Amino acid sequence: MRSTFHGLEVAKRGMFTQQSALYVTGHNIANANTPGYSRQRVNFVQTEPYPPASMNRPQIPGQMGTGVEAGSIERVRESFLDIQYRGENNKLGYWEARADALKKMEDIMNEPSDSGLSKTMDQFWQALQDLSVNPENEGARSVVRQRGLAVVETFHYLADSLTSIQNDFANHINVTIKEINSIAEQLYKINQQIGEIEPHGYLPNDLYDERDRLLDQLSNLVNIKIEAKPSGGNALKVAEGIYDVYIVDDTGNQYLLVGGNQSYKTLSIQPSNAANPETPTGPVTQLVLKDVTTNSTTNIPFTSSGKLKGLIEAYGYVDGPDVKGIYPEMLKDLDNLAYSFAKRFNEVHQQGYTLNPSNKGGLFFEDLSKLAGAAKAIQLSSNIDDLNNIAASSQQNEPGNGLNAIKLANVKNSNFANLQDPVPDPSITYPITAGTLQSYYEGMIGKLAVDAQQANRLMNNSEVLRQSVEERKQSVSGVSLDEEMTNMIKFQHAYNAAARTITAIDEMLDKIINGMGVVGR
Repeated sequence: MRSTFHGLEVAKRGMFTQQSALYVTGHNIANANTPGYSRQRVNFVQTEPYPPASMNRPQIPGQMGTGVEAGSIERVRESFLDIQYRGENNKLGYWEARADALKKMEDIMNEPSDSGLSKTMDQFWQALQDLSVNPENEGARSVVRQRGLAVVETFHYLADSLTSIQNDFANHINVTIKEINSIAEQLYKINQQIGEIEPHGYLPNDLYDERDRLLDQLSNLVNIKIEAKPSGGNALKVAEGIYDVYIVDDTGNQYLLVGGNQSYKTLSIQPSNAANPETPTGPVTQLVLKDVTTNSTTNIPFTSSGKLKGLIEAYGYVDGPDVKGIYPEMLKDLDNLAYSFAKRFNEVHQQGYTLNPSNKGGLFFEDLSKLAGAAKAIQLSSNIDDLNNIAASSQQNEPGNGLNAIKLANVKNSNFANLQDPVPDPSITYPITAGTLQSYYEGMIGKLAVDAQQANRLMNNSEVLRQSVEERKQSVSGVSLDEEMTNMIKFQHAYNAAARTITAIDEMLDKIINGMGVVGR
């Protein structure tokens, strides 16, 4: 037989459940502007009907509902959009780092401009042309020396500035490595907390949000993959579990970074400074993962796309026998230019004659002993401190002959694929094997411009795609105040209706208790 108070219990459950929904709505509204917050909802579940199927069930027409209860409180999140967002965020991190490196390089090279290397060398060639007109003029000779000194100083400035920015990228790599390690540790600790809560049948939504926020942040730095594992116990079916986090390289190989709630690994650079193993001191060969529990290490390539890869490509990395990277390659090209320029110019200068009829030209630039670091090492020869030692003449005893000054000016147009008079020194191997000094430098600047344009274009494209996914994420997970106000009204009305049901049943019971069975009055 049904209980007299059955209706009261059904209405009470309705009130309590609608009240819980109102509380969750208030929580959503309170966190409308909280970064990383995902809106939450109450999952309404019908309670078990009465009577249950059994041999001794009461003979009534059918099962009657017993009301509603809050089955769980879960956040509204779409994992597919999370995967999409992290993929685009990873691309954006890489192209942002690359575009930033190229932008800094463009600022240093400063081409085209009136103060760049191209303009400074043009002024040097023009000074030699002027000297050829009046080779005995001390003023013209002084201008050649000063213009040559300006070329030297410009090479020094470019090499020093590029090296300084390259070292800044080494520090930036260090900061990024520390950020990755900090996120890995935080993810490990959050996994531990989730692993302690889920087995009791709860959903730690706030911890889920914090974990996803950290994963989004990590995806900007390296390419990652997540695998969920059940936490065991009495965890709900909708529980998200604990995460294994892997770093994925460009070929798809996976390297464990966070092993659920068991352990995590720290990242470092190889080669590294003995005093600070996270700071690169030379071109990067690979990364090293070290388990904080077992101290075991795993070597991994740095080809996991993201900000870290972009920074390493800017700083420099080892690729077989070569050192590649944005700044190492530009410094190498600058060394090639300085070395070829100084060697070829000295070669032509030594074929001419000074104002002293008996003296052939000596070195105009100090002899460079090696190619590496030529842009930093190039210097005017001390011979040129005496302006009379500039070899402008092509003939002995003809100080007014300016033909060698013309040849010196034409070094600009020397084709290194087929060098002519004077015959090149066979002991010199020129790193520039084709084209002229001018075309080689124009090729350097042209490649820089194309690379920077590509990086900026792809950075903007990645930003647009990430923003598009972010908007879709917000449409699913974000708090809409209009929607929450609508829900508030809906739950309030349901609460009021359940309360009104209790009032109606109370009136019925009052009639039964106080208005029936009174006889003899």
